[in-house]
Amino acid sequence: MQERMRWRVYFLFLSMVSTAFSGQDEVAPRQLQSVAPILWQPSMNVFRRFSADPAAMYEFYGKVLGLKQLSTFDLGSKTNVARFQAGASEVKLTGMVPNRKYSKGGVQDATGLRLLTFFFPDQDSLIERFRTHSLAVPEFRSIPGTNRSSAIVKDPDGQSVELVVAPGAPAATFDGIEIGLTVSNLSASQKFYREFVGLEELPPLEDQIFKTKKYPFRHGTTTISLRCFGAQLPADTGSGGIQYVVSDIQAVEALAKARHETIAQPLSTLQSFALKTIWLDDPDGITNYFAETAVSGQQRSKQKNP
Repeated sequence: MQERMRWRVYFLFLSMVSTAFSGQDEVAPRQLQSVAPILWQPSMNVFRRFSADPAAMYEFYGKVLGLKQLSTFDLGSKTNVARFQAGASEVKLTGMVPNRKYSKGGVQDATGLRLLTFFFPDQDSLIERFRTHSLAVPEFRSIPGTNRSSAIVKDPDGQSVELVVAPGAPAATFDGIEIGLTVSNLSASQKFYREFVGLEELPPLEDQIFKTKKYPFRHGTTTISLRCFGAQLPADTGSGGIQYVVSDIQAVEALAKARHETIAQPLSTLQSFALKTIWLDDPDGITNYFAETAVSGQQRSKQKNP
């Protein structure tokens, strides 16, 4: 009887030890109300996929717009990601991918990521860079009620870029970028960026250029602005996407499943870069790409449940 009791105690001890070590390896995903608490960067990054000559694209975003070109990532399978620094954000240029829809035209011609806005302190030096690189000089127009001016130009792939000259603005202004999304259902998109991503919702603004209202959502130095020109526009789900660096990719996956969000590419690991990613689609099929890096993942154990 005593021998049997000793064995029971021994097996109970082994079971407790096994459970303890197992718990160290398998950490349950955090329970989140939105992704906001685990956004690791003070900004968002933006992808632009293109079919134009890469050299022309790099010249436009680098030498003409004045963005600093960073190292290019070679992801294999003839896939490169050219990176350009825009304040705390990065503009990432890469080739078109299959299984996505592409629609040429301007901001009002399709849903999707249709506009990137950059800010500059001086108009003359910007115009001179366009001339130096044999590009058409932007036609700037005053923005009513401000000392700012704006011009819409096309990059070498035909995608729209807004140049805003803001003389005398605080230095932090020129570190910011604005990502313009054209959406088909304003309330659905607002809900996604407000409640799932958890961005700071700002008051709507009158958009003098496109004669509509835009609805901005901000994280740090990056603003996503929503515009709607009706529900019948063709969809462009491939030309652009938004990237968020997070500290807990499993928590993003759990929240996406709980909210029944569209998972375009499931959670996976790119071993050569120690990168874990999950790709979600917003209500218009615009890529929202969440990434956990080796560095951001180290913060997971330091964060407590909100």
